[in-house]
Amino acid sequence: MSRFNDEQAKQPAAFLRAAAGGQRVTVLLAAFEGWNDAGDAASDALKYLHHLWDAKRVGSIEPDEYYDFQFTRPEVRLTSTGGHKIKWPVTKIAKASVPGSSLDVVLVHGIEPSYRWRAYTAELLAKAGELNVDYVVLVGALLADVPHSRPIPVTATCDDEQLATSLNLEPSQYEGPIGIVGVLNEVALLAGLPTVSLWAAVPHYVAQAPSPKAELALLNKIEDYLGVSLPTAELAEDASAWERGVNDLATEDAEIAAYVQQLEEAKDTAELPEATGESIAQEFERYLRRRGNEQQ
Repeated sequence: MSRFNDEQAKQPAAFLRAAAGGQRVTVLLAAFEGWNDAGDAASDALKYLHHLWDAKRVGSIEPDEYYDFQFTRPEVRLTSTGGHKIKWPVTKIAKASVPGSSLDVVLVHGIEPSYRWRAYTAELLAKAGELNVDYVVLVGALLADVPHSRPIPVTATCDDEQLATSLNLEPSQYEGPIGIVGVLNEVALLAGLPTVSLWAAVPHYVAQAPSPKAELALLNKIEDYLGVSLPTAELAEDASAWERGVNDLATEDAEIAAYVQQLEEAKDTAELPEATGESIAQEFERYLRRRGNEQQ
């Protein structure tokens, strides 16, 4: 169940409070393919932002020290001239300025490394320091017992006490195995970078990529926290088509249909009446931001 309420629609202003005096704020958003990226929802969300804001490459982390190439194999691609080029699993770092805002974003996209995670995250945070990053937003997706026919849950946590208080968030209570996203969260906090983690819950019975409904849920949450307007109408159509396709598949298998109904009933029972009002309030905030940008 969501922890947000109507009053928390003002979260983006709190998140970007440091933008006083005309100064720009730089937020690093990171997603990693692999264990942290069910349905490719997190990495697809960052790819969307990269193309939307026309981000330019400003750095990278070379793979030789961090990957087992028998597990994460390089790929050969044909070039426009008919030759061949090897594509290595490089962690790409790009930067963009969000139009109509005081916000700069650094987008980090890579594959979860095989080795030396502490050295890898230290190298990444050194580059974040060179780019004057103020905040970190980590984006992930996990498989969960949630129905595809209901809004995809996105859990937001923050272990930085001051930022968590301003956003009315709680620290993560998770215990167990973690991926590179969890390691980067801890190292960023140790480096003094306030960090928020966003995790979408992808229905485990439709785990294959792409997962446009989970991607859209993550983008909506990023939209809320950064206080920006994202043109997601086309992705929303993809999410609706995806849901219809899963509905069709479920109707062909009585066992799966019964399981989905069980998940729906559990979800609906857990949701309080105010959850609907909360969703409406957040969607109205997005509408106002989009309308304001259109009128500029």
